[in-house]
Amino acid sequence: MFEKDWELSGNWSNEWSTWFNVDHPGGQGDYEQLDAIRFYYHERVCDSPRALEARTTDWTPAHSTGETVHLDPRRGFWCVNAEQPEGRNCSNYAVRFLCPKAPGAAAEGVWGPWSEWSPCSAQCGGTAVQMRSRNCNSHSHHWEKECIGPTVEGRMCKGPSCTVCNLSCPMGHVNAECEACMCEEHLLLGTVRTAAGLPVPGAALLRVGKTAKLLTLTDHNGHFSIPGVCPDGNTTLRVKLEKYAPETVTVPSSNDKVSVIHVKLQRAEKPHVLKNPESKARREGQTAAFCCKVGGQPEPDNYLWYHNGTLLDRKQFQYDSTLVLKKLKKSQAGEYHCKASNEAGTIKSQSATLTVIGPEEPSCKPEPESHLIRLPHDCYQNSSNSFFYDVGKCPTGTCTGQLDNGIRCKDTVSYCCGVEKMEQKQITCKGYTLPTMVVTECGCQKCVDTKVIVRGRAVAADNGEPLRFGHVFMGGVRVSRTGYKGTFSIQVPFDTERLVLTFVDHMKKFVNTTKVLPFNKKGGAVYHEVKLLRRKAPVTLLSSETNMISLGEKEGQDPIAELQIPPNAFYRENGEVYVGKVKASVTFLDPRDISTATAAQSDLNFVGEEGDVLPLVTYGMFSVDFTDEAMTESLNAGKVKVFLDSAQVRMPEHLSGMKLWSLNPETGFWEEEGDFHLEKTRRGKREERSFLIGNMEIKERRLFNLDVPENRRCYVKVRAFRSERFMPSEQVEGVVITLINMEPTPGFSSNPRAWGRFDSVITGSNGACLPAFCDDQKTDAYTAYVMANIGGEELEAVSSSPKFNPNAIGVPQPYLNKLGYRRTDHEDPKMKKTAFKMNVAKPSPNAAEESNGPVYSFENLKECEEAPFTAGHFRFYRVEGDHYDYNTVHFNEDDPMSWTADYLSWWPKPMEYRACYIKVKINGPKEIMVRSRNMGGTHPQTVGKLYGIRDARSTRDMDQSNLSAVCLEFKCSGMLYDQDRVDRTLVKIIPQGSCKRDSVDSMLQEYLVNHLPLAVNNDTNEFTMLAPLDPLGHNYGIYTVTDQDPRTAKEIALGRCFDGTSDGTSRVMKSNVGMALTFTCGDRQATRQSVFQALQNSPGQTLVSAVRESRRSRRQRGSRRPRIAQVPLRRTTAG
Repeated sequence: MFEKDWELSGNWSNEWSTWFNVDHPGGQGDYEQLDAIRFYYHERVCDSPRALEARTTDWTPAHSTGETVHLDPRRGFWCVNAEQPEGRNCSNYAVRFLCPKAPGAAAEGVWGPWSEWSPCSAQCGGTAVQMRSRNCNSHSHHWEKECIGPTVEGRMCKGPSCTVCNLSCPMGHVNAECEACMCEEHLLLGTVRTAAGLPVPGAALLRVGKTAKLLTLTDHNGHFSIPGVCPDGNTTLRVKLEKYAPETVTVPSSNDKVSVIHVKLQRAEKPHVLKNPESKARREGQTAAFCCKVGGQPEPDNYLWYHNGTLLDRKQFQYDSTLVLKKLKKSQAGEYHCKASNEAGTIKSQSATLTVIGPEEPSCKPEPESHLIRLPHDCYQNSSNSFFYDVGKCPTGTCTGQLDNGIRCKDTVSYCCGVEKMEQKQITCKGYTLPTMVVTECGCQKCVDTKVIVRGRAVAADNGEPLRFGHVFMGGVRVSRTGYKGTFSIQVPFDTERLVLTFVDHMKKFVNTTKVLPFNKKGGAVYHEVKLLRRKAPVTLLSSETNMISLGEKEGQDPIAELQIPPNAFYRENGEVYVGKVKASVTFLDPRDISTATAAQSDLNFVGEEGDVLPLVTYGMFSVDFTDEAMTESLNAGKVKVFLDSAQVRMPEHLSGMKLWSLNPETGFWEEEGDFHLEKTRRGKREERSFLIGNMEIKERRLFNLDVPENRRCYVKVRAFRSERFMPSEQVEGVVITLINMEPTPGFSSNPRAWGRFDSVITGSNGACLPAFCDDQKTDAYTAYVMANIGGEELEAVSSSPKFNPNAIGVPQPYLNKLGYRRTDHEDPKMKKTAFKMNVAKPSPNAAEESNGPVYSFENLKECEEAPFTAGHFRFYRVEGDHYDYNTVHFNEDDPMSWTADYLSWWPKPMEYRACYIKVKINGPKEIMVRSRNMGGTHPQTVGKLYGIRDARSTRDMDQSNLSAVCLEFKCSGMLYDQDRVDRTLVKIIPQGSCKRDSVDSMLQEYLVNHLPLAVNNDTNEFTMLAPLDPLGHNYGIYTVTDQDPRTAKEIALGRCFDGTSDGTSRVMKSNVGMALTFTCGDRQATRQSVFQALQNSPGQTLVSAVRESRRSRRQRGSRRPRIAQVPLRRTTAG
């Protein structure tokens, strides 16, 4: 309920004051009382406010919070916790007052402000009078009529309470305040330096006690001297300085008259989330615990928990970094997040969702959702008039399961909604039936354990040169190395929230690069191409002179900024001033060059005062490396000035917000180093120009940024698909979608002058929402380029020429025209088709067609993430080759959580994926489709049952027109999901044409003969084998790779197969190496039908009878072919 007793009336000339927030919602509530505000801000509040306005610190008006509050401009604002609904406390409010603006509007308006109250002179236990005064500001001869009221007023005050001092001193005597021991004859000397060894002037040294007392400040050399401190081993000092973590030191025991201590201050580190609270599902009456793990320097010591945005009462819930909710009620369901703070700042965690289910309610919806799979080309379904079949799927999400009563941050066993029951259906195809498992019921089961992998290549941004044998660091620890081709692979620790990797080149060719790489928390591998900026060649500076270094060398344009290093500003790591020649390498990333966007460091985010992660717009980044002349010792530099040319800031509103930032390589966040001020100055012989000037020191951190916080933010919805059919069931997860924001030249919106920011997001089961800058006034104020990549493969965007097809693009008209969608080949067909450009126009609340995507306002992120498939979105798709996969038990390789425990699962283990390929050579004038049919071979549960089929078309050799080859996947032999016994998969390789098997690799044939049982191989039109158990190599024509991600395993195995080697890779088919089988395929005679046609024309005919009929026909034509002995299939008995 909102109580408002005072309203503005009359014709006053009024103005609002600034916002005030002098109380926090602890204890009984939030009290923003006028007396208290006047005490702190007496000159900023008028004597007789006309009205009062209140809002929360999140900018929610008081009347919109649903809380009971009270407003009275004579008294102020108050919100009482006891008046709020159960489980809720008052929010944190700020208030402002409406005051008369015109002089003389009130009788007291000519009075000046009251002075401060005089000190209270009362002794302990006594009383005294405090006085204050004010002056009349009227210049009238009748001032006494305008200034009504007293000039001086007083109030009673009490002295401190009288206490008995019980402090005893082993050395010296107790001081007058009874706070510490004093030793007048002792002198404490010391120094305060940074971790880099630089002196720290102005650091405060305080004595720790009941109340901290300031003793002294360090001088310009970081030295201090404190007389009277006792060296008794108990006296504790606290050293504080802005932007550094406080350090506590104890004065050591000593009998000397002089003691010396040295203090090192570590740079303060803003809080950063190490582990977000996890979403949980519970039944009514159970207990749930949420944990918030936050790091920082010093460690965060204050935690606040919020439920659906409302602060929870600390006394009621007794929380710290852990929030425990007992005897849960349905009203407690919702989102929970924490805020943690230290002296350097605040951070807000991501929200965790608590689902509270009734005692009898199912925790998972038992009815499966619709999920269409594509059938083989010869399985057209007349009932649905399509090649698709609904096999069903279970929705993803947490459920209650069988939980114990322990209170834990992470449940010992995680439960997810999954497949409870499946039924086998038979699909009618041409000449055969295809078995498939259909989901009929969903239930709550243990979640599938998955591994999260990030892999990719680290290469130069200019020419693709790989970072060879570079080091990869995470959290200051080396976790990997890049290979000869710059490749790397990292298993992401399970509790990682933000993957921050730093790539270090020990050869010093490239700038050390810190990247924040998105990954798929559901499991699987994500591929990233990491671009590195080439290190600028060092130049020689003289430490005794003023040195100027330009930032930005774009041809035909002035530098964006300059660094000015004064004389004698270089220091060694021990703090000594360096004298001599300096080798300086300053590498600048110029945003006026769009090709540098992918080489930008980190993800251009910082943490705001309220703990929110907020975006930056960059005007350039620079990496600094100073060494001595021999290039053996790294040097620091102090009192460096940055001159930023204001003419390079084309958006005037950015001038006042420009700041200098440095990168924290541990967290990947940018942290503020200093402000800029505008100044006109003459640079050399040039005309007078305006510069933004900032100061900095180059110490522990060597990467800096010229950035502006930007609050005009939106989200763009993008989905990725397997093909141009754009089916909901064919969405691809794990695709890296990247958006680059462009800054336009004023008046030339179609010709962006620079990029300002980039973001990457991983697609999930419902696409991805990319953060972007947007504007609601000018449609083309911000433009963006969007691109997609999976496993190093660039996906294609939907065409925009010769005309729009809104149904294909995914965005309806007229919104599509407003967004200005253009694929990169829109005007030049020779350009790549793998990106599109758009205007990031904020949706208008008055236009119905703009309320349903693909652009969402920043506060509607959840609406974007949960948008139905029918809502507007942009699309990318994979260029589908001539291959097809079918599994009897459906599995989405992009989502390891979709794995189902079944004997017929293609992948038997969800965290160990083994991909197998066989290489087949085709002699003949045409490219041939080849099929592998994979069935159970030796396991009693699967023998004779279909695992799946694979179709792939051969690739013609570039040099020999009558030769082609194909790499065909088959199901590897091995343990099934129960890990009880091995199954040797029965694999048939069937070229779909008029083909004859010419040869089998001799080593493969020998292996199969020596590893019984041996499959029957009488038909020369195909090849049958019981798949090898061993990981054979190119000498056998078999390529096997095991990985923690299915797509990675297949990609590596396929690359080796194309290359015909066991350790190489190629995207070009090499048709004469590493073959397992050779077939000769020619044009069939018009009167002759293949075995496939015979089966299709006579469905009741068996494969054996069809083969015999074919042979009888050949004998009648006088064909002579050598006979092949039939080898019976032998089975071994399990021992």
